[in-house]
Amino acid sequence: MIKKGLSRLGTLFLYLVSMLPFWFLYLVADLLFVILYYIIRYRLKVVQENLRNSFPEKTVAERAAIEKKYFKYMADLMIETIKSVSMSAKSVNKRMICTNPELMQYYFGQGKSILAAAGHYGNWEMACLSFGFLTDHKRMIVYKPQSNEVFTDFFNRTRSRFGATMISMRQTLRKILETKNELTFTVLASDQTPTREDSKYFIEFLNQPTAVFLGVEKISKMINCVVIFYRIDLVKRGHYTYTFVPLVEEPKQTQPYEITEIHVRYLESLIREKPEYWLWSHRRWKIKPQNGH
Repeated sequence: MIKKGLSRLGTLFLYLVSMLPFWFLYLVADLLFVILYYIIRYRLKVVQENLRNSFPEKTVAERAAIEKKYFKYMADLMIETIKSVSMSAKSVNKRMICTNPELMQYYFGQGKSILAAAGHYGNWEMACLSFGFLTDHKRMIVYKPQSNEVFTDFFNRTRSRFGATMISMRQTLRKILETKNELTFTVLASDQTPTREDSKYFIEFLNQPTAVFLGVEKISKMINCVVIFYRIDLVKRGHYTYTFVPLVEEPKQTQPYEITEIHVRYLESLIREKPEYWLWSHRRWKIKPQNGH
């Protein structure tokens, strides 16, 4: 009870902070960067190890430059995520712009549902809010529950403010089957780390054997929906565009693991292009292959 009470106070604090103007919050972000990077060195060893293993071809100086840019952006992302709690529809549409919404209407016009693979790249939280304005068809966002139920519920309410439906990862297949006769737009983060028991398939990703979820491939083949990737690009501080990139139009015609290979390779190319916008402080490679698999 005490823990839940403290968590609720924490969410109230986040809401109050979110009411502050962007210009002030970015001053806070500048200070937060200094604290995270220079003072408490938040997960710095994790970031350095991930960058070293992912980019062995880069020099120490080059990796250090990426590292610093990452912490700078992470501070902005933290502040923007808090701000998203109370952002208005007008503000979301001003700061997160879809470059090709007509692609969604094109596939819906063909009677095809859409499954969007995503990465923890750029401001994915603000993108979730933006999806609510693109279509009247059902929008579903798959999430991985966190250990703190109060904060999970708090951020799920934020993400669904403009019409999206939040679906726990464990309930995904059931929900997909329930809506298989509807036109739907489903977003699934493809770079989550599976549990050990779910780590059935490993792929070479950023120079390392990486356990990947097969959800994108399983779901798309189950309902034969179009697979796209949504690419987020930073235009300037606090302003983004995102673009729907078609990956697979006929999933049932693909070979086993082909879809997984395609969306993982696309994310990898995006990270290599501008690595500072991916979540390097995450322990993405904590699960290793066993017996060579």
